[in-house]
Amino acid sequence: MRASHFFISTLKEAPSDAEIISHKLMMRAGMIKRLGSGIYTYMPIGLRVIRKIESIVREEMNRSGAIELLMPVVQPAELWQETGRWHKYGAELMRVKDRHGRDFLIQPTSEEVVTDIARTELRSYRKLPVNFYHIQTKFRDERRPRFGLMRGREFTMKDAYSFDRDLDGLKQSYQVMYDAYVRIFNRFGLQFRAVAADNGAIGGTGSHEFHVFAATGEDAIVYCPTSEYAANMEAAELLPLNPTRAAPGEALAKTSGRAVAELLQLPLARTIKSIVLTVEKEATEKAVASKEVWLLMLRGDHELNEIKANKVPGLAGYRFASEQEIIEYFGTLPGYLGPLNTRKPVKVVADLTVANMHDFVTGANEKDFYYTGVNWGRDLPEPLVFDIRNAVEGDQSPDGKGVLAILRGIEVGHVFQLGTAYSEAMKAIYLDENGKPQLLQMGCYGIGITRILGAAVEQNFDDKGIIWPTVIAPFEVVLCPMDYDRSEAVKAETDTLYKALQAAGIDVILDDRGERPGAMFADWELIGVPHRVVIGDRGLKDGQLEYQGRRDTAATTVPLAEMMAFIKARLT
Repeated sequence: MRASHFFISTLKEAPSDAEIISHKLMMRAGMIKRLGSGIYTYMPIGLRVIRKIESIVREEMNRSGAIELLMPVVQPAELWQETGRWHKYGAELMRVKDRHGRDFLIQPTSEEVVTDIARTELRSYRKLPVNFYHIQTKFRDERRPRFGLMRGREFTMKDAYSFDRDLDGLKQSYQVMYDAYVRIFNRFGLQFRAVAADNGAIGGTGSHEFHVFAATGEDAIVYCPTSEYAANMEAAELLPLNPTRAAPGEALAKTSGRAVAELLQLPLARTIKSIVLTVEKEATEKAVASKEVWLLMLRGDHELNEIKANKVPGLAGYRFASEQEIIEYFGTLPGYLGPLNTRKPVKVVADLTVANMHDFVTGANEKDFYYTGVNWGRDLPEPLVFDIRNAVEGDQSPDGKGVLAILRGIEVGHVFQLGTAYSEAMKAIYLDENGKPQLLQMGCYGIGITRILGAAVEQNFDDKGIIWPTVIAPFEVVLCPMDYDRSEAVKAETDTLYKALQAAGIDVILDDRGERPGAMFADWELIGVPHRVVIGDRGLKDGQLEYQGRRDTAATTVPLAEMMAFIKARLT
């Protein structure tokens, strides 16, 4: 590729609406162009990166045995109504009507469509297992699109769907996809980790997210540096910080808040934080509408994990209690709440650590008053006990092999064991060896193709611009000739090296635009091409060319006759 025959449009400054570094650099490098809120045109340089990402994904998916098809962007509402997601998915689902007034949607994902294929095409056990995938445009109507490609509304995703006869088969298909994802992200040359995750709106049972490490990541990744344990914050399993509960050592006493703060000077680890939740139950034929109020108890220095709380039996669909409800059940405003002497009965849930605490401090349900020396069993009934808090640095790893650390990550892939969540709703069955109908077991596997661009940049940049891993760079090598249009020697040697690199299958671009050296170098450093060769009259007189890797602090002089071998070695 010659630069004069390509489209390069760089900016010295990022647009004012660009927020994070990947958004700024990709806009400045001319890789993306904003069309509307959360909607971008992929310009030629950006599209080259996307195509390389797609190529690696496609190669590994095919290698895993998955079969490519292409499902439509626009889907009929009837399929989503069968699974209930037409209403449950929420405002992110872009709903549209055709000219006849029929409901359709712009797909955010394709579980319903592929399940419809399965129920008509996979009627016999002989056709199983099978894994279909496609690389397709998706649309999610984000409330607040931001961060460029990281949280846009229109994006490209690879989604795959496996179908198996039984749970054992699903687990095998899941492992095949998990392994394929590890190969994919290793090939991208990105620092990443697979973490245990919550299934969220997709549904199903087990799942893992694949996160690229980046300081600007929206997700907190909890991991053990000395073991393989890793999970996102919502799914991180925690152990009680105190493995057993000590016997009471203090008498129960009621005291004022000033005494607690000034006289007792208790650390937060001795206090209890009380959070009040409400669960509303709809009326049925057998029961009238009602509500339950729950009190969740955490150590004073810990925070509630709302995803974990939602999994406590009976708490699904909870909301935070209103001030009026808190006064109704506890007789006081928030800040002095506790499980002793409530006005009305409440269900009490203690975090694992709180359940093993003794002689702790709680609110007395009276302004400015607290109880000290509170103990389970003696002063309070034994609570329901669940892991309901967020992890903190230094927590014991649940595998017992070290302590937990926390870093930020960008989710770029997710694999799910869906089970029969969709096949049951859509009656997707097959006939087994005995002719008996069985529900298909299903898995779902996604990779955010365009999000990987942003994640890669967030992990690989400096003050000059982007630093692409070679395999997904828009070009592997850039040739920067000095006075290409004025020096016959420079032009001849540049053209010779250019043709040799092309013949070797190396993705090279020759900058023949006639730019000044400073402007030329700045463009390619901003764009992030990982390998640069400079050809000039001065070096040619000594039989030398100048090479500089994008991460190198200085250039290296290489004999002209050795440059091809040198570049091949660097690429390898």
